[in-house]
Amino acid sequence: MRTVSYTDLKANLKSYIDAVVDDYDTVIIKRGKGKGVVMISLDEYNSLKETEYIMSSPDTMEAIHKGEENIKNGNSISQNEGESIDDFLRRVAYTK
Repeated sequence: MRTVSYTDLKANLKSYIDAVVDDYDTVIIKRGKGKGVVMISLDEYNSLKETEYIMSSPDTMEAIHKGEENIKNGNSISQNEGESIDDFLRRVAYTK
């Protein structure tokens, strides 16, 4: 994460954009009196919005927590090393 002034950003805009896009760096642009903006990549922004959407659904969050609890309690089935996904899915289907 980098913090830059607006003046520095203007002078070096391409390098900051390259760092954000290529290295997933975050740039905070300070504008005085504690105000500013954050520059992040489009991929990171989309990821944040997707997380926000998922977390806004109580049903989805309940399913996630239930899944975490099942894993914690050993109630899960893992794919065996070298097992194809098709074989794994067939095995799981027969386990139910």
